[in-house]
Amino acid sequence: MARKVTIRQATLGFLRLIRTQNLLIIIFTQYFTRTFLIGSPSKWIEYLREKDLALICLSTVLIAAAGYIINDYYDIKIDLINKPDRVVIGRLIKRRWAMVINQSFNVLGILIGLLVSRKVFAVNLFAVFCLWIYSNQLKRTAFWGNLTVAIMTGLSLLVLAAFYSGHQKEVWIYAIFSFCITLIREIIKDMEDVKGDAAHGCKTLPILWGIARTKWLLYIFIASFLTILFAFTTQLPNSQIGYIFLIGLLPIGYLTYKLVLADTKKDFAFLSNFCKVIMLLGVLSMGFAN
Repeated sequence: MARKVTIRQATLGFLRLIRTQNLLIIIFTQYFTRTFLIGSPSKWIEYLREKDLALICLSTVLIAAAGYIINDYYDIKIDLINKPDRVVIGRLIKRRWAMVINQSFNVLGILIGLLVSRKVFAVNLFAVFCLWIYSNQLKRTAFWGNLTVAIMTGLSLLVLAAFYSGHQKEVWIYAIFSFCITLIREIIKDMEDVKGDAAHGCKTLPILWGIARTKWLLYIFIASFLTILFAFTTQLPNSQIGYIFLIGLLPIGYLTYKLVLADTKKDFAFLSNFCKVIMLLGVLSMGFAN
C-alpha cells in the first residue's frame, strides 16, 4: 500500500525539487547586476520597485525551476543510486504533476519575457529549448550537458544586458565568470556521481576518460578561463574589477589545490559546494565593482 503524503511533506518536497536556495541566488544575482553593474547603487530602492526587473527575475526563476523539475524527472533512477534520500518525484510528487508544473512554468516564463521585450522573450525561449534538450539528451553525454548548464547560468546575466543599455562589458565579464565556475562545478559533480551515472549508461567525462584525465582537463579549463577573464578586465577603464579579479585568484587557487588531492565522493562533494561559495563571492564582489 502506498504511503500517504501530507500537504506539508509535498510542499517541502516541492521546494526542494525546484532548488529554492538556488532560485533566491538567481534573484539576488540579477538584482545586484542591475544595481551595481548596470545601474547606480544610490537608486537601489528604486530598483526594488522596478516592474521590468521584477518580471525578468520572475521569468528567469520560473524557467530555472522548470529546468530543475524536468532534470529530476529524467534522473529518477540515477538519483535513487546517487542521492536516494533527495528523490522527490514519484515519492512526494506524482510524475504526472511534475510534468504539468514543468510545462506551466515554462509557458509562464516565456510569456512574461514577451511582456518585457522581444529580446527577453528570445532569450527565455532559447533557455527553455536548451534545458529540455539537456535533460532529455545532453545530460547523459560527455561534456555537452555540462556546457549547456554553464551557458544557461551565463544567460541569467546576459538577459539583463539584452534589455538594459550601458556597462555591457562588465556584465559580460561576470557572465563569463558564472559560465566558467558552473562548467567546472558540473564536471566535478559528474566525478561525484560517477557510480550512479555508470550504472545507467551515462557517458560523462569521468566515465569515458577516468578521474585522472578529467582532472587534467579541468586544470586546462581553469588556466584558460583565468586568461580570458584577465584579458577582459585589462580592457576596462574600471580598475576596481581588476583588483577583484586578483583577489578572486585566492579561492580559485585553493579550489585547484583541493582538486589535485580529491579522490573520494566526499572530496568531490566538497569541491562542488566550494564552487557555490566562489560563485556567491563573485556576486557579492559586484558591490565593489562600481
